[in-house]
Amino acid sequence: MEKLDCRSTSSLIKSIGTIVSIAGVFTATLYKGPQILLTSSSLKPQNYLHFQETDWVIGGLYLVVDCVAASLYLIVQASILMKYPVELIVVFFYCFFSSILSAIVSLFMDRNLNAWMLQPGTRLFAVLYSGILGSAFQVSVMFWCICRKGPLFVAMFHPMGIVIAAALGIIFLGDIFYLGSLVGSIIIVVGFYAVMWEKTKEEKRQLLSINYRMGEVKVS
Repeated sequence: MEKLDCRSTSSLIKSIGTIVSIAGVFTATLYKGPQILLTSSSLKPQNYLHFQETDWVIGGLYLVVDCVAASLYLIVQASILMKYPVELIVVFFYCFFSSILSAIVSLFMDRNLNAWMLQPGTRLFAVLYSGILGSAFQVSVMFWCICRKGPLFVAMFHPMGIVIAAALGIIFLGDIFYLGSLVGSIIIVVGFYAVMWEKTKEEKRQLLSINYRMGEVKVS
């Protein structure tokens, strides 16, 4: 677990980098700006992009809330794994209770039983992909990374999802690239690099300190 020490340069750099990444998330999601890149498919009418300007802001706020909630969620995961470091069992109970809660919420939101039918095709593929890769595999990798690198390391990759999603949307879906997305992505990457750079230096210092202590023990 990370400790905030205002007297430590390493802690300050990681804190500033985290704040910069959060600022990048706000910029990318709340500031649209002018169009700076158009692809051939961007000129085609896309029904899924018919939204109001207020929807853009509300969606951005939801995304920011998701980043904050995910960070708190990772801290809770790290606390659980410190007391019970058995990743597979924790992942099993996570997926088990998530399935139960999702089923309860789905029953209240959609009472049509036909929605529960797994028809072959896109719907079946989406369910299998979400269950296998989106839940079980993703959570297993996340828990593994938390055990080895800590929650800060994992949480810093969450804002990078915005940058990756924007890039893939432009390449594969022909999304319009706005100035806000560019500026926000740059800010996110700068903050991300600052935290990862200082995290790497900190691990090297800890490794050198351990080796130095082991050398002193052998000499004595």
